Amino acid sequence: MLFLAELNFSLPWSNPVLIFSSILFIILFAPLLLNRIKIPQLIGLIVAGAIIGPNGINLLERDSSVVLFGTVGLLYIMFLAGLEIDMADFKKNSGKSVIFGLYTFLIPMVLGTLGGLYILNFTFPTSILLASMFASHTLLAYPIISKMGIVKNRAVNITVGGTVITDTLALLVLAVVVGVSAGELTNEFWIRLIVSLLIFSAIVAFVFPIIGRWFFKKFDDNVSQYIFVLGMVFFAAFLAEAAGVEAIIGAFLAGLALNKLIPHTSPLMNRIEFVGNALFIPFFLIGVGMLIDFRVFFNNIETIIVAVVMSVIATTSKFLAAWVTQKTFKFSRAQRDVIFGLSNAQAAATLAAVLVGYNVVLGEDANGEPIRLLGESILNGTILMILVTCTIASFVAQKGATKLALEEESGNGEEEETEAEEKILIPVNYPENVEELIHLGVTIKTKSQKDALLALNIIPSDSQDASMEKQAKKLLEKASVFAASTDNHLTELTRFDSNVVNGITNVVKENKVTDIILGLHKSQGISGSLLGKLTEGILGKINLTALIYNSVQPLNTIKRYIVVVPPGAEHEMGFAFWLLRVWNIGRNTGAKLVFYASEETLGYIKQVQKKFSVEAEFKDFSDWDDFLIISKDLKDNDALIVVMSRRGGVSYSPYMEKIPKYLNKYFKENNYVLIYPMQFDFDQRGYTSYGGTPLLKPLLEGVSTLESFPKVVGQLFKWK
Repeated sequence: MLFLAELNFSLPWSNPVLIFSSILFIILFAPLLLNRIKIPQLIGLIVAGAIIGPNGINLLERDSSVVLFGTVGLLYIMFLAGLEIDMADFKKNSGKSVIFGLYTFLIPMVLGTLGGLYILNFTFPTSILLASMFASHTLLAYPIISKMGIVKNRAVNITVGGTVITDTLALLVLAVVVGVSAGELTNEFWIRLIVSLLIFSAIVAFVFPIIGRWFFKKFDDNVSQYIFVLGMVFFAAFLAEAAGVEAIIGAFLAGLALNKLIPHTSPLMNRIEFVGNALFIPFFLIGVGMLIDFRVFFNNIETIIVAVVMSVIATTSKFLAAWVTQKTFKFSRAQRDVIFGLSNAQAAATLAAVLVGYNVVLGEDANGEPIRLLGESILNGTILMILVTCTIASFVAQKGATKLALEEESGNGEEEETEAEEKILIPVNYPENVEELIHLGVTIKTKSQKDALLALNIIPSDSQDASMEKQAKKLLEKASVFAASTDNHLTELTRFDSNVVNGITNVVKENKVTDIILGLHKSQGISGSLLGKLTEGILGKINLTALIYNSVQPLNTIKRYIVVVPPGAEHEMGFAFWLLRVWNIGRNTGAKLVFYASEETLGYIKQVQKKFSVEAEFKDFSDWDDFLIISKDLKDNDALIVVMSRRGGVSYSPYMEKIPKYLNKYFKENNYVLIYPMQFDFDQRGYTSYGGTPLLKPLLEGVSTLESFPKVVGQLFKWK
């Protein structure tokens, strides 16, 4: 028992192991306990921080370690917001984000300045600085929105974009007011601020993606990639501070810069979200809670008045901004609640502003006490305002997100009842391309279907080599591990068969497979005799969407996909299905889709693009005699997708037989995918039950008539 006596259990705890284990147990149990009484997880952690902190039972100090991890968590929130944003929607709604950003900046600035001048009787500089604190906000409720699966909703997109605008403007107001108070507001000040911001933005926006793409192409180690991303985030945050704005702006811009290099379906994205939500973000929330001192409510009436006025003005102004945004863009009440919930929480920039203002000393009073730009009452009132606004924001965001999720589900309810079960078969035979094949499978599948992937290895039934079965098991395990890292379950299939084509065909029938991905060995390439006997045999016996994939570089480093579509492709039965797969590639990777097709075909693809945003470009191309002209448009980090057709298909052209030779000669330095759509007659036996769902019959009938194409494809796309 002597060793127990040597341990120091005095408060606050100083043993680092005990401190860290205590925080971990708080992160674990606080949300579990408070969720039982319907208190959001975020509030649970903030309250827990207030209880255990120096102003509570003094169990833990808010020391440098808590501040460090809390800073990481704050930057993580902003980084995730930039990383998870749909760039196509972001660009499409950039104008709306600017409008909301101005609403949520100007309304709090006006109300805050008036409140400071006429209610709290502060000076004009103090009132302006106080108002800038109301104008800024922290996306504290973003993890709630993310868990609800509505981050791609237009209201969320606009709010995230507007956050950067209002926070940047608020922090610029802070810099200007402090500069005026210190007498530093000169032409040199403005020139230095503008130039530094331009340099910082240019480095993050243009240099970061180049460095990131180079790194991901050179290094595929999971740990190295994660550390690299974290390093880039903090370097961007440092550059932001060096430019004269807060680090959170740099973290958000780093998320936007790396957005297209970290696909939402990738293992790296899964790791980034897991570590942030499990550790760093909870640390930040606990650290915010440690700042709260409930005793000021009972000790200082001035602090109570200031805190109440600040909380009322901050909440009212943010609600008015959300309400005006709702009316401007005709949003639902649930969307308004989500906007208000996301934008009402005051934490990061607010803390920065109040601490900077508190440290600015304007002079001394008659008693020799320092006269501060923001006094003690504002400092304490700010801490209480943070608790109030964060509490309101969490409850409102959770309520709005729940309603919005239900609205989206009810909008898709009819489709969900008849949703086709996807089964994507991936035969694996080479260790070198297993991960890239599985990655493509995860990228093209419907996000909600977590059990859609099947990996197959066929062992010759007449083989006497016992090691072949062990090798097959290793390959399939590797495929399973990679799929699991993306939160997907992969079904492992091993089959003994004397004929590979028959083996794959039987597996397709037995498992009701809807798509198949065939990979090419990197040293093998594509056969000059079209696709080779094996692939041709498979295509001849199975009538489903088939993708033949050759990988030269990682999927996440691709900038553009050049999609070549033959004339008449819209008349094929599988048109909507391969288009969905290509669309998923664009949406999940963020890469630009450039469609080369006839004017008629492009017309139908454009209808889909209008309704389901993806970054796309359209070029008229119908003469496959000039196929090689595409090689001139293909650049480094571009990939080629060629939509083919089986012989006898509506869109079949004899020129397609030259494609393998062209690929080997002119496109061997680029990734490419050959897509063979489903092709069969309406009255073919078994067609209505293909894939095990009654939806496909009316769906494909609609596509064949081309009369209700947007609606029919819309049903399919809503599976996301």
